[in-house]
Amino acid sequence: MTFSIGHRLFASVLLAILAVAAGAVFLLRQNVLAGFGEYAAGIELDRLDELSAALARRYRTGGGWQFIPDGARQGWIVTELARLQRAREEAAPPAPPAPPAVSAPPASAAAPAPAAIGASISASAAAPASAVPVPAASATPAPAAAPAASAAPAMAPAPAAPPAAPAPPLPPLPPPHIGVPAAPPDPAAGPAAIDAAQSLPRRITLLGADGRWLAGRRAEVPPPARRAIEVDGRTVGWLGVARGARPGDALAYAFLAQLSSSLWLIVAAAVAMSALAAILLARHFRRPILALEDGARRLAEGRFDTRLAAARSDELGDLARHFNALAQRLDGAEAARRQWVADTSHELRTPLAVLRAQLEALQDGVREASPAHLDAMLAQVLALNKLIDELYALARADVGALECRPAALDLWRLAAGRAGAFEARLQAAGLALELGAPPPRATVLADADRMRQVFDNLLENSLRYSAPGGRVRLRARAGAGVLRLELDDAPPGVPDAALARLGERFYRVDASRSRAHGGAGLGLALCRRLLEAQGATLAFSHSPLGGLRASVTMPLAQEAA
Repeated sequence: MTFSIGHRLFASVLLAILAVAAGAVFLLRQNVLAGFGEYAAGIELDRLDELSAALARRYRTGGGWQFIPDGARQGWIVTELARLQRAREEAAPPAPPAPPAVSAPPASAAAPAPAAIGASISASAAAPASAVPVPAASATPAPAAAPAASAAPAMAPAPAAPPAAPAPPLPPLPPPHIGVPAAPPDPAAGPAAIDAAQSLPRRITLLGADGRWLAGRRAEVPPPARRAIEVDGRTVGWLGVARGARPGDALAYAFLAQLSSSLWLIVAAAVAMSALAAILLARHFRRPILALEDGARRLAEGRFDTRLAAARSDELGDLARHFNALAQRLDGAEAARRQWVADTSHELRTPLAVLRAQLEALQDGVREASPAHLDAMLAQVLALNKLIDELYALARADVGALECRPAALDLWRLAAGRAGAFEARLQAAGLALELGAPPPRATVLADADRMRQVFDNLLENSLRYSAPGGRVRLRARAGAGVLRLELDDAPPGVPDAALARLGERFYRVDASRSRAHGGAGLGLALCRRLLEAQGATLAFSHSPLGGLRASVTMPLAQEAA
């Protein structure tokens, strides 16, 4: 089963997000539980203000901690909390009585006047709903009412009721109830007993001013949550609360559950976004990769004219540009190979055709086997043998199998010696040899046989393609750690367009470097390969004498070492 780039991207992003989420949940759980433990211990310590005040009062009364019984110090805190709780419950004020029910007036009572009823209703409507009934101002009975006929005209309006007294302030709320277990639980009693052992009263510790344990929970390490017990501005002890085994379970775990659910929702959203990002990235990267795959397949099929779009500015764009450069070089190499095969076949065909014609003439009796005819046939065989040797040397140079044995060599002396060997032939061709002054330093590391072959080819080229009456000049210059030899010949020269191609296999300048001179166009190419194999270079330019200049540049022995 193969996984595409999209699957790999999605899996990588998903695993990274899940790892980060799992680590975040784990660290959050640890930090929240630890923080809640300290926070819960601090809150529980705030609930012990009443106990701290009671201990301070008893310390002031007794002048010390002598009131703590020696035989029950561990359970004394629990007993003291129970005593304070009972005292608080006994001192609590009784509940206020219910308001008395209002009874209807007796039927024999005189009906109030309409004006009085209206005033009473108005006053009742104006009074707040929570107003307490106000008692009568005096207990003296009212005088008997006058007859209605005589009293009606002189009736005065009823006096307004006095304002209600302000309600008394509410008593303060009692402190939270602290459950006090009856006795230490047995570990085998079950979870309920263990929870009781972890309750607040069982985790309270009373320490002296010097940190010495006095009562309550005995621990090797003092609890981190402590509060000073002060009497007259002086610290006489410490009241501490140990962290429970499961501090703030209900609140902490509820907070964690809510936070975890939110975090997992975020993780789910991140997974969805990672899937979308993976799909987009896969499409973004797969398109050039598929194009590269198709291009590589076409190159493998021999279609070297394949090119890729290289408009991207990232690594894939660089890869496409390198691919195009490779395809271009392969295309050029294939064209050169085909040209080389065609040129080699052509160059081999010429001497073979001449030999065949001469042999057929001898066989048919057209020509006699005279020494002149045999010499002509031998010349063709020697030309064919030279061509094969040059092709073999070039092939070995191409694969890096050309043998070179570098040694200290005076290159100027070698070049001047080879020029002297050609002097007779040059004079026979109407050319004058001119040698420059020897350089002060001319020692290089080179193979003498290979360099002799190079200078023979260069001098042979000048001999063949220089017009009679001209000069062939050899000079040397040393400087900047290199030795430069320059061989100039007489006209005809070489066109500018042909200078760059000199040194290519089977290349000849049609106007002056023709096959009529006996060259196959491999001599200069072989010279260049022989020099490159020894760390030297060969360049061509126009000669001041009107012909061609061949420049050989090689590092001096001191610099090469």
